[in-house]
Amino acid sequence: MLRLVLHQSNPSVGDLAANAEAIRAVRAAHPEADLVLTPELSLLGYPPEDLVLKPAFLEAAAARLEALAGETADGGPALLVGTAHRTAAGLVNAMALLEHGRVSAITAKHALPNYGVFDEKRVFVPGPLPEPLAFRGQRLGVPICEDMWEPGVCGHLAARGATLLLVPNGSPFELGKEARRRALAAARVAETGLPLVYLNRVGGQDELVFDGGSFALDADGALALRLADWEEAAATLALGEAGRLAGGPRVPPAGEDEDIWHAMLVGLRDYVTRNRFPGVVLGLSGGIDSALSAAVAVDALGPGRVWCLMLPSRYTSRESLEDAEACARLLGVRLDTIGIEPAVGAMGAMLAPLFAGSPPGIAEENIQSRLRMVTVMAVSNRFGHMPLTTGNKSEMSVGYATIYGDMAGGYSVLKDLYKTTVFRLARFRNAHRPRLALGPPGPVIPERIITRPPTAELRANQKDEDSLPPYERLDRILEALIEEERAAADVVAEGHDPEEVARIERLIHVAEYKRRQAPPGVKIGRRSFGRDRRYPITHGFRTA
Repeated sequence: MLRLVLHQSNPSVGDLAANAEAIRAVRAAHPEADLVLTPELSLLGYPPEDLVLKPAFLEAAAARLEALAGETADGGPALLVGTAHRTAAGLVNAMALLEHGRVSAITAKHALPNYGVFDEKRVFVPGPLPEPLAFRGQRLGVPICEDMWEPGVCGHLAARGATLLLVPNGSPFELGKEARRRALAAARVAETGLPLVYLNRVGGQDELVFDGGSFALDADGALALRLADWEEAAATLALGEAGRLAGGPRVPPAGEDEDIWHAMLVGLRDYVTRNRFPGVVLGLSGGIDSALSAAVAVDALGPGRVWCLMLPSRYTSRESLEDAEACARLLGVRLDTIGIEPAVGAMGAMLAPLFAGSPPGIAEENIQSRLRMVTVMAVSNRFGHMPLTTGNKSEMSVGYATIYGDMAGGYSVLKDLYKTTVFRLARFRNAHRPRLALGPPGPVIPERIITRPPTAELRANQKDEDSLPPYERLDRILEALIEEERAAADVVAEGHDPEEVARIERLIHVAEYKRRQAPPGVKIGRRSFGRDRRYPITHGFRTA
C-alpha cells in the first residue's frame, strides 16, 4: 500500500522561504506517509511569470529545493515538489522527487498552455513526453496540469508502465471549470485504466484566484476523494490493490453564487495581506456596487480592516446618505462623511474663466468623481489602507466609469461581474453567510440599496438607464459580444435592436483605453478584462 498526502496549499509567488516552510510543515505532520504531493510550482508560487527569467531567483529556488531534499535523509516521507529546472533545452516547469536526502528524479511539463490567462511558452520550454518515476514498488506518472487536458501524455505514461497518475495543478478558478476538470480526469482514467489524483492549489495571485477542489478517481472512475474548495488542506490517501484509493474525505462542491463570493473573498484577502496593507478604504455611496464591495471586503478581512467614506455632493440624495449609514451599521465598519462640495466649488471657480459660455456637462460630473477619489487617496496615503475600486463589468465594458475617478484604486472585486450578477449576489449574501466569511451573519446590504434604480448621482435626477439600456438587456448583449466573441449580426438575430447593438459594440471598443488603466481584479468568467482579453486600443474593425 502506498500512503499519499495531498497538500492543497496556498503558495505565495516568490516567497521561497514561506513556501518551503509550508512543505516542510506538512511533511513533519505526516511522518507515516510515503509521499507528500504538492501543487504545480509549489516552491515558486504559480504563476511566477518573468520572475523565472531572473537568475538570482532560480539560484535561490534551487538552494531551497536542495535543502528540502537533504531533510528527506531522515527516512520520513518523500516529496514531490513543483519547481523550475534548467535543462540543455531551456527552463522547464517541473516536479522534483525528493527522497533519501537528494533530488532523485525530475519530470517536466510537456504541454504548455498559451491561451487565455496563460503564457507559459514565454518563460518555459516544453519537456519531452515524461517517463514514469519508480517509487516504492509503484511507477508514478506525473502529468503536470495541462498535460492532463490532452490525451497524449497520460496515454504515453500508461504505455510506459505507470501504475498511478499524480496530476499537480495551478488551475485558476473560472465559472464552469470544475465540471470540465472532472470530465477530463474521468476521460484520462477511462483511456488508461489508471487511478488518478488531481491536486490543485488555492489562494489569490493578482487577478487570478485558485479554488482547490482537489479530487481522486479510482481506476474504475469512482470518486475516492474530494477536498473542500477555497482553503488549504492536507489529506491522506492510500493506494491499494487493483488501483483502489481509500481514506480521503468527499466534500461536495459549493453552488455557483458561493463560489463567486469565495473567489472575490480569497482574491482580495491574499492581495491585501501579501502586499502588506493594513486594510482597505472605499467610498460607500449608498449604491449597490459599493455596498457589495464593502460586504466582500468585510468577509475577506473582517470589519476592523474596512474603512468606508461617504463623500456627498449637492446631488447626493437623503436616501443615499441613509442607506450608506445603514449598510455600514449592518457590516460593523467605520464610516466617515466628508462632503466634497467645497472642493467642487473651488474647481468651478478655477475653471470658470475657461468654461465661460459653454453649458455644464460631463466635465463637471467627472470632476465630482475625481474629487472623491482624491479624498480616498488622501486617506490611503495618510493611514496606509488600500483604495478599493467598486466598479462592475457592465460599466467597464461600455466606459460608464470615470478614468482617474471611480476607476482609480488598488484592486477591484467586482471587475469581472456584470451588474445583474451584482444584484443577484447582494441577495445571496443577505440570505447566506459563506463558509469562510469573517463578516456578520444575516443581511448586510439594506433592501432599498438593492431595489432603488441605479444612479451615479452626478447630476440632478440622474439614473443609469438615462444613458444605458436596462441592465438585463445590456448584460446579455455584453455577454454575447465579450464572453462569446459573437458578431453584432448574431446578437441582433437574438431579437436585440440593431442600433442598440451597434452602439454597445462601439462603446466597448472606445473604452479599451480606460480598461488598460484600470486596477487588477478577480477573474470570474471566461473572458476577464486584462490577462484574459487583450484587445488593441487602436483598431478599426467593427461587426455592425
